[in-house]
Amino acid sequence: MKQSLLFFLLLFLFSCNNTKSQYFTNNGLVFGTYYHIIYESPNGTDLQFEIENELQRLDMSLSTYKEESVLSKVNTNQTVELDSLFINVFLRSMQIAEQTNGAFDPTVAPLVNAWGFGFKKKENVTPQLIDSIKQFVGYKKIKLSNDQIEKDDKRIMLDFSAIAKGYSVDVIGMLLERLGCENYMVEIGGEVVAKGVNKEGIDWRIGINQPKEDETNTSTALQAIVGLKNKALATSGNYRNFYYENGKKFAHTIDPQNGYPVEHSLLSATVMANDCMTADAFATAFMVMGLKKAQELIVNQSDIDVFLIYADENGENQILMSRGFQQYVIYE
Repeated sequence: MKQSLLFFLLLFLFSCNNTKSQYFTNNGLVFGTYYHIIYESPNGTDLQFEIENELQRLDMSLSTYKEESVLSKVNTNQTVELDSLFINVFLRSMQIAEQTNGAFDPTVAPLVNAWGFGFKKKENVTPQLIDSIKQFVGYKKIKLSNDQIEKDDKRIMLDFSAIAKGYSVDVIGMLLERLGCENYMVEIGGEVVAKGVNKEGIDWRIGINQPKEDETNTSTALQAIVGLKNKALATSGNYRNFYYENGKKFAHTIDPQNGYPVEHSLLSATVMANDCMTADAFATAFMVMGLKKAQELIVNQSDIDVFLIYADENGENQILMSRGFQQYVIYE
């Protein structure tokens, strides 16, 4: 009897120790966009339940569309306990706002809303309206003090849409690592972080779209493919989120300083960094700046690499990339 028990115990332990790892793919909706996550689970367990829970936690902190989120309560001047997710994004937003001289500005929400690209209905835009809104836009008019947000003007609103997806990608990546995953790729709305290798044992392949006007978000034409490993990648462009009014194109990237949609030759900015929150915010900042100012800023940023697509004087697309980015490009 004892020998039989010992045999079954050894058999059980052997089977437990030889549980094979397995690659899983999880897809779904979050933040009004899609997520796509592939990972090697060390014990062959699907982790979508854990991933969904973490995404819900992020949504309840950083969403501008949920009235009960931490961010929405801050925007409506309610008393709310700030969680670590909100604080992390706020502090990094302020750092990058300072580094980019306000090209990235988390207080741009009222201007984005006025132009019809935010979480409120489009207004009848006039120069007078823009001037009035600019009075309560500016990252220097808000701060974190004693774990509370202090505003110079109660009309100030925050919008983390240009950094929250990137941060969420980072958070899900950290979750997977806590659960023992060494190989994974997390993508939310085009923002990506990749660690280790894919199922074929090679670096993760990430495409950079050609900047073609595409309101349906269905174009799959690629400008380049990047071999991504232990890095994050984010792209910002004006070729999908825009509208025409009275024959004039209005893009969703709003310059926080003049209050108007940007008009320049830069079509797409892809940024590679160690974390996706940084890549996401800088990609937006470059789209605000335009090609020349983006080039000037890149020189002083050793922690990021860039892949810029712009239109030349003949309307032809051209590419400008940093030296560090070149080593990751598989083809152009």
